[in-house]
Amino acid sequence: MIRYAKPTTVDEALALLGEDRWRILAGGTDFYPAQGAKPFRDHILDINGLAALCGIDETDEHWRIGARTTWTDILRHPLPVAFDALKAAAREVGSVQIQNVASVAGNLCNASPAADGVPALLVLDADVELRSAKATRHLPLGEFILGNRRTALQPDEMLTAIRVPKRSAVGTSAFVKLGARRYLVISIAMAAAHLVVEDGVVADAAVAVGACSAVARRLVGVEAALRGQPVTAALVDAVLSAPIDELSPIADVRGSAKYRQDAAREIVARAVCAAVGLGEGKVAA
Repeated sequence: MIRYAKPTTVDEALALLGEDRWRILAGGTDFYPAQGAKPFRDHILDINGLAALCGIDETDEHWRIGARTTWTDILRHPLPVAFDALKAAAREVGSVQIQNVASVAGNLCNASPAADGVPALLVLDADVELRSAKATRHLPLGEFILGNRRTALQPDEMLTAIRVPKRSAVGTSAFVKLGARRYLVISIAMAAAHLVVEDGVVADAAVAVGACSAVARRLVGVEAALRGQPVTAALVDAVLSAPIDELSPIADVRGSAKYRQDAAREIVARAVCAAVGLGEGKVAA
């Protein structure tokens, strides 16, 4: 018999996860389309009653985003400008109706290569809080998403929060998405850039690309090429000439592998320019 449970406390939810295998239901914006007309075969753990998993809090060491926090919550919360890429990504998650119910944690746990929220969180060095009835552990986001629809989440665990360290809440950031149309579209490629500028020079840089590999990737070569560069239009040349070895795009109905590779480099350059306020970054992809 298929079971359905809607716990009202996190401890109750974790206890249930410890005694059986469950499919967790949060916003449901991926859950229901994936289910379609097929009969339910998994036990359903509905976490929409867990108010403790909602909201954004600031601690001494982190910004903490509760697992059930929606993309609309991200847009409305007063966050440092370093989170601008995350807010821009939030505007790209489906429609406004989807943003109102879709959870940040669900976007990560769904582990789609084209998940809009992942690159923007990667450049903020985000980690995830994973809880079971027995323990709590934290994993860097890059170690949590293992591949297409695969994560490091154990059967008895639930993702309860996303944390961004305070050291990452400085600087500026931007997000650029390339799709076949402006709204309600799966990404062909997307890029997030987070830069810290001191005395007109890039002191630190974090760049990530999604939809061009099985998981979104930080671009270490591009980041190294940007550090130490003066904030001028020459940043574009640094991006265009830097190695991008982390990407392994596929060809599908949305674009060829070569197109994705070339487009990724272009939108990275635009994201970098937008993050530091240069005019090139203001051109929509």
